[in-house]
Amino acid sequence: MDSDLVHIYSAGQAYLAELVRQMLSGHGIRSFLVNKQDSLYKFGDVELYVHRDDVIRTKMLIREFEKH
Repeated sequence: MDSDLVHIYSAGQAYLAELVRQMLSGHGIRSFLVNKQDSLYKFGDVELYVHRDDVIRTKMLIREFEKH
């Protein structure tokens, strides 16, 4: 994985991670999902990564997103 990417968010449900990814995209932030869930039992997390230059802005946006 690119060393400029930072793990910023994890979700147990893939749809939550996708909602956050779409919200970030709407704010012009590129992000990447890595699905680390077991394919049969669906345990584990889906992780979201952003470029290190976007970390602070991303954290603020995710906080606002989680309030709603």
